[in-house]
Amino acid sequence: MAIETLNQILKQLETLELKELQQLNQTIQKYLADNEETLKQAAFHQALIDSGLVKQIKHPTYEPLTERRLIHAEGKPISESIIEERR
Repeated sequence: MAIETLNQILKQLETLELKELQQLNQTIQKYLADNEETLKQAAFHQALIDSGLVKQIKHPTYEPLTERRLIHAEGKPISESIIEERR
């Protein structure tokens, strides 16, 4: 199935103009560089685990940021209070 998809892509290349081909080339090069970086990072993480320096690699979870609302506080600015407390 992958060969069939590749053949379809190669046929479609013939219909692209020079500028589109250049853009496609840049996109492919970026994809390959990102993929190579990911493989290097995975190998590094595995080496850390194998050497016993770490027990596990934690990956950050990306959650959408919620909108923060400002609150109005009465009195003097917080920065002044902090400075006074430090004295």
